Amino acid sequence: MNKTIRRASVFTLLLVLALLVRATWVQFYEGQALADDQHNRRNAIQTYAEPLGNIIVAGEAVTGSARTEGSDLAYKRTYPDGPLYAAVTGYASQAYAPTQLEGIYEDLLNGTDPRLDTVVDTVTGKRADPGNVITTIDPAVQKAGYEALGDTKGAAVAMDPRTGRILGVVSTPSYDPSSLTDADTAGAAWKKLNADADKPLTNRALRQPLPPGSTFKLVVASAALEDGLYTSVDERTDSPDPYTLPGTVTPLTNENPSAPCENASIRVALQYSCNNVFGKMAVDLGQDKVRAMAEKYGFNDDEQDVPVRAYTSVYPKDMDKAQTGLSGIGQFDVTATPLQMAMVSAAIANGGELVSPHMVAQTTDSGGDVLEDYDENAGTERIISADTAAQLRSAMRTVVEDGTGSNARIDGATVGGKTGTAQHGENNSKTPYAWFTSYAKSDSTGEEVAVAVMVEQSDAARSEVSGNGLAAPVAKAMMEAALAG
Repeated sequence: MNKTIRRASVFTLLLVLALLVRATWVQFYEGQALADDQHNRRNAIQTYAEPLGNIIVAGEAVTGSARTEGSDLAYKRTYPDGPLYAAVTGYASQAYAPTQLEGIYEDLLNGTDPRLDTVVDTVTGKRADPGNVITTIDPAVQKAGYEALGDTKGAAVAMDPRTGRILGVVSTPSYDPSSLTDADTAGAAWKKLNADADKPLTNRALRQPLPPGSTFKLVVASAALEDGLYTSVDERTDSPDPYTLPGTVTPLTNENPSAPCENASIRVALQYSCNNVFGKMAVDLGQDKVRAMAEKYGFNDDEQDVPVRAYTSVYPKDMDKAQTGLSGIGQFDVTATPLQMAMVSAAIANGGELVSPHMVAQTTDSGGDVLEDYDENAGTERIISADTAAQLRSAMRTVVEDGTGSNARIDGATVGGKTGTAQHGENNSKTPYAWFTSYAKSDSTGEEVAVAVMVEQSDAARSEVSGNGLAAPVAKAMMEAALAG
């Protein structure tokens, strides 16, 4: 063999070896990444080759699958009551990544979850029959909240304080997830929804923390009673009216100038929503003690999964005394989601214990066998003592029966609550947020519920925005539906 042929042969052999190495690398090291690539259409074809599993509410599917025509994607997702349950289900789209429960349980719903595989599936490589997601949502509570919020921009969360089961998750304005399911039409709908100034794709109930205003006073009152700053909700406080924020000449005034807020007890201060009392209380406690209590309730938790991950509700650090005073009335940089404020009321209603909130009861395979039981695995944490919880429940009842929360009264039920009106914008120039957080217990059946409502924007004049006027009626509607069930 001459020299030229030998060199060509070696070069050719090296090329063959290089191709083998590359093929091996792609198959064994990059194969999974390529298979999982969102631009790999084979994934979508496989996902939508068969009907998906369903998300279940009270035994009925709130999702479905429909046969397509003229597409290599054989099925598409459907939502019979899409706008009503959008904040729960999210969407499964042929064009976009799934969200909410559709995204979290994507593998279960499309049959690729390994837990679904039978022996036959393993041998044949056939995709398993998809599983289902059983939610804790009560359709009556969900509908009541959705209809009560109506055309307003807002959100509401209802939960059973004894079990942590979330009974309703509502965010308005909503959208129809069905508009995003078909690859041929999803693009136009996506552009329209994202261009909408009201942000219908935002889940305001779980993923939009806003200043909670005076509803946060329940957290401050909890800290004061647990710390021993005050031993009873009926003990008079050391609270001048007006109260000047430390280091400033700015008085912390009250919405009602004639309210009996000077040195008012916690009960009276909650009843009339006295800013001077809770601003001074936060300063007297110090930001560290208030933050510690807030964090017990769930603030500053960046892994709050229900199982959808909620955005973090924040109680800030490194404040001066004036800022700490403002934080005591749920202002400055304090933010909360409706979920978070529902958790506050739930813990108080449940004797000081917070059961982990969750909106999925179980996941099952296609035959109904349980894969995971979230009701059984819900953890419980003591937030405040039973005595503190009882005192706060009593004070919250006074708010509803004789104070600023009168629109939440329900015949045949014991109801407690706290209103909130949160200022925001430069020099508080924007329309305030209206809040209401509450609990109710049926006098006849013992059924219980905790609710938080936030109205971000309504048609009401700025002077008419209040937690009692806008948010409490929504909470009442949801509580009535929960207690009736």
